[in-house]
Amino acid sequence: MEKANKRNFYAYNPKLKPLASVLRKQMTKAEACLWKYVLKARQMQGYQFRRQRPVLNYIADFMCTELMLIIEVDGITHTWEEVYEKDLKRQADLEAIGFTVLRFTDEEVLEDINGVIKFLEDWIAKR
Repeated sequence: MEKANKRNFYAYNPKLKPLASVLRKQMTKAEACLWKYVLKARQMQGYQFRRQRPVLNYIADFMCTELMLIIEVDGITHTWEEVYEKDLKRQADLEAIGFTVLRFTDEEVLEDINGVIKFLEDWIAKR
């Protein structure tokens, strides 16, 4: 599998664009909070994030190509074993093309957004 890069538009999948558009309009409360208060408009240390970004055969919740970072927010449905297995494959596929995948739960975002911000700032500082 080819690494994601500028030349291949970071493995952008135009076939998923309509679904991504729908998902942008139907973000969960946790996704909306993370977007509005942390990632939108280069709030996270000046880095540009895109939301609901088609990559490979997946739609990443949030993606920053400059950091080669994908952020996933896992909701209540992610407690089921079958969904968890799919998430592991998805993460492995995304990491295989060069992205780092960071995961947060809905609860982490909604109940401790400052902790999420601190974790992201620390992760960026260590890059």
